[in-house]
Amino acid sequence: MILSDTRILEEIEKGTILIEPYSREFLGSNSYDVHLGATLAMYEDEELDAKKHNAIRYFDIPEEGFVLQPNKFYLGVTQEYTETHAHVPFLEGKSSTGRLGIDIHATAGKGDVGFCGNWTLEISCKQPVRVYRLMPIGQLIYFPVEGEIEIKYNQKQNAKYSGQPNRPVESMMWKNKF
Repeated sequence: MILSDTRILEEIEKGTILIEPYSREFLGSNSYDVHLGATLAMYEDEELDAKKHNAIRYFDIPEEGFVLQPNKFYLGVTQEYTETHAHVPFLEGKSSTGRLGIDIHATAGKGDVGFCGNWTLEISCKQPVRVYRLMPIGQLIYFPVEGEIEIKYNQKQNAKYSGQPNRPVESMMWKNKF
């Protein structure tokens, strides 16, 4: 089951879902539209290594927009800070974004109960496309959880992405033991 607009509003009122900034106009019948934040990032090295910390460089999207290039990988961020304390949030691209050939996540569309932060976007595109800060980029949908959560994501000692800031966060794979 996916939460409807009225259920999302009820959960916001109860404090189990937080979206900042929030505007009622971005609430769909069963999702909430999120927007591209002002900052993008790219990895500094052409070859990445899963066992090391791969540095990224940040840059702001200018007023005239920024042209994404195919075969390049960008990290973006949502304008919205979210907290989800009783539901599983999923971030999906908007159909309008997909019809421009933009993918907003490679694999990480599901959040965990207890995720608190801005969402890092894993952006790629099929052909050159100009993007703008604050453009609608995706939508959050919420699924109820069956059963009690023993430890929420924001309470885990090893939660690598808890409290993400309003700029992209690079992979923390290197913190895993393998």
